[in-house]
Amino acid sequence: MIQRIQTLYLLAIVALGIALIFLPVAELVTNEFQVYELGAFRHVPLEGLWGLAVTTILIPALAFVDIFLFKKRVLQARLNIFLAILCLGYYGILFMYIWFAKMNFAVEWNITFWACIPLICFILTLMATRRILKDEALVRAADRIR
Repeated sequence: MIQRIQTLYLLAIVALGIALIFLPVAELVTNEFQVYELGAFRHVPLEGLWGLAVTTILIPALAFVDIFLFKKRVLQARLNIFLAILCLGYYGILFMYIWFAKMNFAVEWNITFWACIPLICFILTLMATRRILKDEALVRAADRIR
């Protein structure tokens, strides 16, 4: 399991996803120069919004589950594709929250460096999916020879 390179890619996604839970991805600055950090559990002016937190928790959780599906490579590849879509969906939810805050609270926003983590996870997911499909093709070719 650990000797496969896609497992290392998935472990990197888990580590980055856990870090993303605790890091702010955007800053909202009000007219009174109050700074609010927007992250998984840091959305002070945006009470009751849970989509960013759920997405942030699902990314490392699905990658962790995906590691243990190494015997079911087709299912693992499909879960990886869903994980890639989820990583891109993170940005949609993030910008929806920023737009909502800008319209309702008249704030300015700044994206932090940590906002690139879902993009890195997306790229690692695509690399892992490619290696999983390559393993599946290798196993099918070996079965055909027998």
